[in-house]
Amino acid sequence: MEKFFNTAGPNQPDIHYTLLPKDRINWPELSGLMGARKYFILHAPRQTGKTSLLINLMHFINAQGQYRALYVNIEAAQAARSDVASGIATIVSAMGRAADIYWKDPSWSQLAWQEAQQAATQGKDSLTAVLQRWSLASDKPLIILLDEVDALVGDTLISLLRQIRAGYAQRPEAFPQSMVLCGVRDVRDYRMHRPDGEIITGGSAFNIKSESIRLGDFTQNDVKNLLQQHTDATGQTFAPGVLEEIWDDTQGQPWLVNALAYEACFRKPEQRDRNQPVTVEQMRQARESLILRRDTHLDQLADKLREPRVRHVVEPILAGLGGSEDLPDDDIQYCRDLGLIGLGRPLAIANRIYAEVIPRQLTWSTQETMVQEQAWYLTPEGHMDMERLLTAFQQFFRENAEVWLERYAYKEAGPQLLLQAFLQRIVNGGGRIAREYGLGRGRTDLFLQWPLSPQGFLGPMQQVVLELKIQHKGRAATLAAGLEQVARYADQCGADSAHLLIFNRDPKVSWDDKIYQQQHTQGQRTVSVWGM
Repeated sequence: MEKFFNTAGPNQPDIHYTLLPKDRINWPELSGLMGARKYFILHAPRQTGKTSLLINLMHFINAQGQYRALYVNIEAAQAARSDVASGIATIVSAMGRAADIYWKDPSWSQLAWQEAQQAATQGKDSLTAVLQRWSLASDKPLIILLDEVDALVGDTLISLLRQIRAGYAQRPEAFPQSMVLCGVRDVRDYRMHRPDGEIITGGSAFNIKSESIRLGDFTQNDVKNLLQQHTDATGQTFAPGVLEEIWDDTQGQPWLVNALAYEACFRKPEQRDRNQPVTVEQMRQARESLILRRDTHLDQLADKLREPRVRHVVEPILAGLGGSEDLPDDDIQYCRDLGLIGLGRPLAIANRIYAEVIPRQLTWSTQETMVQEQAWYLTPEGHMDMERLLTAFQQFFRENAEVWLERYAYKEAGPQLLLQAFLQRIVNGGGRIAREYGLGRGRTDLFLQWPLSPQGFLGPMQQVVLELKIQHKGRAATLAAGLEQVARYADQCGADSAHLLIFNRDPKVSWDDKIYQQQHTQGQRTVSVWGM
């Protein structure tokens, strides 16, 4: 069977192009922690390869012969919520099944299974009991790798953490030598709500944590390695610029890398002609297909946008605010743990695909219910009539802004989101919009590309830059800064035309004063300025 890029579940090297998970982490560091009898956290955003890593580690550790390692997925206990007896019984049962599957010694795996089943009936401390029995019975120290720990909620999660803490002092003779708790978030971000209203944090319930290790995204060399495996297996090459395009789109996010490559190489029959190289334009088409299809990974990302902790961080980025916002450090770290924003400064959306998905998701219903048609804004020659389009948006914004912006939880970024919804509604199926924004930029930049020939994006294109600014200071100061910024961005993109949109959100200013259209010259470039 031909191998392919994996987008669903743990990697299986016999059918998937695979980067060895062990090579994605600092194995000497992990080995040292296990040798020192440490209990630690491994966390990373969803679909970054955590499960593949843990399973690979289990097999690698067992092959070395010094320890007896076991991978256990405990997500099924989530359904128990605060029913501790049921939740812990589910965890212990999962451990027994995992021992039966992964440990190849029939006598030992049968003993482990039987003791897990017996312990599951013995009450709320059965997890401590089974880990003690296994440790005492094993001829080697145990290493337990628990996956999906942060899927648990309420008292079940509290009980799990405290039962592990209760046996910690007995390691390694009567408790595991080392344990790894794996999930999306660090244990410090666990928030457990008791029925009596008390909130218990993960740090207080699990104060034996020695380290918190974040599994990183792919490096550029990792992405190159993955693509090379496809070339080696099929002979199909990747045109110059493809690697850079994938990197700009994904910044190495593992699921996105695999999804883009699969979309470009396998999705359609014509893409299976291995004599033809994969082109940059095919990768761009793959990106748009992923965004429009809203696969599960992207839907999960969109679901997180509803959380207040996420909104507090993402909203000022989308609004292009000036960077003076006092954002809670915990909220910033939480968004980083989810993979929504990058690790650097200033704060920015993690990659180009997420930067496209987030505004589209936040304005999805707006796009679907907006009465606008693409044909209204096309010239007889097939150009996008930007003057007509932005004049129409001015009137639309004047008539509907108060009603439409009330729909958005992200009110600070409301004007920018509403314009993006308006544009997306019109260009869908024909053109593309690229977005650039980040905390401290003081603006949002949009780059619209509209094909002008049957060749589509391979032929000549109309290229338009739009810069969006909120008027915080006086009109003159905002205009001066905006003209300089939009002209520089338009020159960088090689745009045919440049437009500066200035939103005045002062309720004391009348619409007649807010709405205007002017032409300005900045350097060698003419800029159309639109007041809102």
